[in-house]
Amino acid sequence: MSANSPALEGRYAGISRAALTRPRVKRVRSSEREEALVAAISFTLAGRQFELSDADVRTRVANHHPDQIYQYWVDVDGTRWPVKQVLALATGLANSEFQSQSAQRLLSKLGFTIGKSNDVVAAPAGKARPARKRATSPDRLPAPAVADVVLVGCVKSKRASGAPAKDLYTSNYFAKMRAYAESTGKPWYILSAEHGLVAPDEWLEPYDCYLAKTGPAYQQEWGLKVARQLEQALGPLQGRIFDIHAGSTYVKAVDAAVSSKGAVIIDQLKALSIGQRLSWYLHQPTASTHDAAHIVAQLSDRSGARALDDVLKTAGNGLRSPGMYSWWVDDAGARDLSAGLEHEIAPGLIYAGLAGATRKSGATSSNTLWGRITNMHLGKKNEFSTLRRSIGSILAHANGQPTIDEARLTDWMHAHLRVVLVPVTNADTLDDLETDILSELDPPLNLAKVPRTPLRQRLSALRKQYAR
Repeated sequence: MSANSPALEGRYAGISRAALTRPRVKRVRSSEREEALVAAISFTLAGRQFELSDADVRTRVANHHPDQIYQYWVDVDGTRWPVKQVLALATGLANSEFQSQSAQRLLSKLGFTIGKSNDVVAAPAGKARPARKRATSPDRLPAPAVADVVLVGCVKSKRASGAPAKDLYTSNYFAKMRAYAESTGKPWYILSAEHGLVAPDEWLEPYDCYLAKTGPAYQQEWGLKVARQLEQALGPLQGRIFDIHAGSTYVKAVDAAVSSKGAVIIDQLKALSIGQRLSWYLHQPTASTHDAAHIVAQLSDRSGARALDDVLKTAGNGLRSPGMYSWWVDDAGARDLSAGLEHEIAPGLIYAGLAGATRKSGATSSNTLWGRITNMHLGKKNEFSTLRRSIGSILAHANGQPTIDEARLTDWMHAHLRVVLVPVTNADTLDDLETDILSELDPPLNLAKVPRTPLRQRLSALRKQYAR
């Protein structure tokens, strides 16, 4: 394959042709303490020049912890990291500014081992280094005994109206505890300061009760109540192991009540601060159903696409959570889009996106799949939706209109589009998931995190023309 081939350029988008065809590899010395020869490379990424050594990489990841790995990993001194996270830390670029393939290629040149699932790509000969010992941190606590049930404490932040218990609590902390509990595949329950043991789908109204502010008598009786409820739900507690994620008051009360019945409590996060707990949850693996490959399969399955009228009839049931979606167009709709865009749009998947991802600042988003679809994509203002602005601009151009006709646009969407909706519990993973999924699916009407093509350049020009 020549260096000028489209396939090569697509695969290594973001790296200059000079860096692709003539990579420069230097041999430089690391610290005087080690006196070892290490590799250094010069390259261009996201329009910026870099010179990087394997020692630089190790130094820049030293004070961080690995994020969840979806596909490709790199081994840094015996620890596996997502390849894009490592290159982002090493260069200071954002994950969205380069492709996974670029990270794999560059880190491999520096001698690091790259792998995917169970397939390992070994580092070049002579680059192996002994694994360094790492201090135990809150993210790397020893694995506990296998628990039978997970118990999650309630929190103060709640919705203003009733909801299933798993959806009533709105804090980022609870969302992470819930994601962990669901990822284990074990039965899990919520410890409510007012109601005791509550099943995730049990309906609760908002309440104002904080166990730590109640007296010892209430706490003791509350713990005994939880033990009784556990027996009703699970049968005898003898030999049961409970993985509890809650404040010390909850743990103490439950432990006192169930230990006398032969049960064992595991408190993995004992004595950790809230910040340390959040960090611990962030680095736990989530359920396999949320892996990128599985979501790609769901978003790519046209049989799962729903008519918009059917989505609206749900009134949001099952959709008031973060997640991902893909939009599909029928034959007639594809012809309309092709005419307005003056580029061929095939019937099928045309756009994919997310709702409710944790913000870069770490703050949670209140957005949901339901809100994204009904209030933004099907709303009355195209400036609130990338998809709506794009399709509206294409159709306005095709019809010779000076502005986007919002009512006509909504009618067209109902007539020609269907949508696949995939709830995802862990909002922290969504942004990286979207990056990986867009790289895989490459929907024609997406503009961010995808290669710049003539079709997308034309779409951007139309959007600018019809922007208010």
